Amino acid sequence: MAPGADAESRLRISEIFLSLQGEADAVGWPTVFVRLTGCPLRCRWCDTAYAFEGGQWHGIDDILAQVAQHGARHVCVTGGEPLAQRRCLVLLQRLCDAGYAVSLETSGALDVGGVDARVRKVLDLKAPGSGESARNRWENLALLRAQDQVKFVLADRGDYDWACAVLREYGLNARCMVLFSPVYGELAPADLAQWILHDKLDVRFQLQLHKLLWGEQPGR
Repeated sequence: MAPGADAESRLRISEIFLSLQGEADAVGWPTVFVRLTGCPLRCRWCDTAYAFEGGQWHGIDDILAQVAQHGARHVCVTGGEPLAQRRCLVLLQRLCDAGYAVSLETSGALDVGGVDARVRKVLDLKAPGSGESARNRWENLALLRAQDQVKFVLADRGDYDWACAVLREYGLNARCMVLFSPVYGELAPADLAQWILHDKLDVRFQLQLHKLLWGEQPGR
């Protein structure tokens, strides 16, 4: 824990690093990632399992100081599941107050109602192939704003069909941007792209830019 940080103003942090945003509408922008430790989910294809435990306690002032050292305008708070730490909401507010363009990557299994309205929420709905689709908190969809995004990470055709059904049932295209992404190393990107084109879906296809550049290297 950083000197002077009291228990009411600290979070357990897995890592803070500068990279290019690899996903969502800010893809390609130099971004500081603040990865919080801990997650109540265990998605089968999770690529950040190292953030489930461990990490170091940092005061929020210290976190902001580390973010500022990187000199980037965009900041992404991620995990793990960042909302599993209740003081994440304070961190998000403080980052917005400091003038950053802030995004939150969340599983959608936890309530997003308390997230600062200035934050761009990227809600990762869990398809059946993840093994965690029962954890989706559907009430969150009503809280989405035009600036937010819903992401579907898809492992196979069954996941794709499920995502299409959710898209229709909840009218997600009318709420915000919808992103379809293949599970890295499982679903061929060209297959997903062809399904989207064939069905004329109004969704944004995405690949994880950071994995194209650096593979599965942590901290990138």
